[in-house]
Amino acid sequence: MKLRAVDHLSLRVEAGQIYGLLGPNGSGKSTTIKLLLGLLEPTEGTAAIFGVPSGRVASRREVGYLPESPYFYRHLTGRELVAFYASICGLPRAERRARVAEVIEWVGMTAAADRRVGTYSKGMLQRIGLAQALVHDPRLLILDEPTAGIDPVGSGAVAALLIQLKARGKTVLITSHLLAQIEEICDRVAILHRGRLLLEGAVPDLVGSTGRQALIVEALPPGELAELRAWLGTRGRALERVEPAQRRLDRVFLELVGRAGGDQGP
Repeated sequence: MKLRAVDHLSLRVEAGQIYGLLGPNGSGKSTTIKLLLGLLEPTEGTAAIFGVPSGRVASRREVGYLPESPYFYRHLTGRELVAFYASICGLPRAERRARVAEVIEWVGMTAAADRRVGTYSKGMLQRIGLAQALVHDPRLLILDEPTAGIDPVGSGAVAALLIQLKARGKTVLITSHLLAQIEEICDRVAILHRGRLLLEGAVPDLVGSTGRQALIVEALPPGELAELRAWLGTRGRALERVEPAQRRLDRVFLELVGRAGGDQGP
C-alpha cells in the first residue's frame, strides 16, 4: 500500500525568520525536513536551500540539523562529540576548542560536557544535539522537536537561544508540539495534516482579533453579574461566558523554579 506522505506542499521560509512547522504525528513534518535536507528524494517537485537544490551536497554546507531522535556515539563525552562534528564540518583546528566550549555553554551543558554521552538523559541528548547543530555557525538551523524530553526550564532556555540566534541573522525551521512556545518565538507557521497544508501565515495574523473582547475584572457576586448581563442585553450584546482568570502553568512553573533557584546557595 502506497502512502502519500507529503501532498503538493509549497512553502517558502525567508532568511532571518523562525518558522514553525506544525501538525499532529504523521502529518508529514519530518518527511518534509528530510526532503529539504536531501535525505529523501521527492517523487515530484523540488526543494532548495538558499537557492541550491537539496539534492546537491553544497546545499547542506550552511545547515545545522537536529533530528527528533538523534543517535550519538555513546562512548564519547559530550565535548568530544561536539568536537567530532566540528571537525566533520571543517571548522579550523585553531578555532575548534573555543567554539565547542561556547556552544556547549549556550545549551547549558558545560557541567556535563566531560561525561560520556551514554550516561545522558533524553533532555541532555537533545541539548548536546543542539550544540552539534550550532558548532559550525550555520546560516540555517533545522530542528525537529528540539525540546523533546527537556524540562520547562531547559525548554525556555532553548527558546531564548533561538531568539538570540535570530537576532544574529540566523534562520530557524522548527517543529514542535509546544504550541505556546511556538506562538512566542515564531514569525510564521505552517500547519500540516496528512501531508497537506491546512494553514500558513504570520503568527500575529493567525492568533489576532476574533471579534470578541476579554475583560479582566475582580470576581463579581451573582447579583452584580446579573446586572452586567442585563446592561449588556439592553445594548444588544451578550455575555457569552464567565471564567475565572487563570495564569498559564508554564509561567507559574518557571517563576517558582526561578525564585527557588535564586534562593539557593552555591
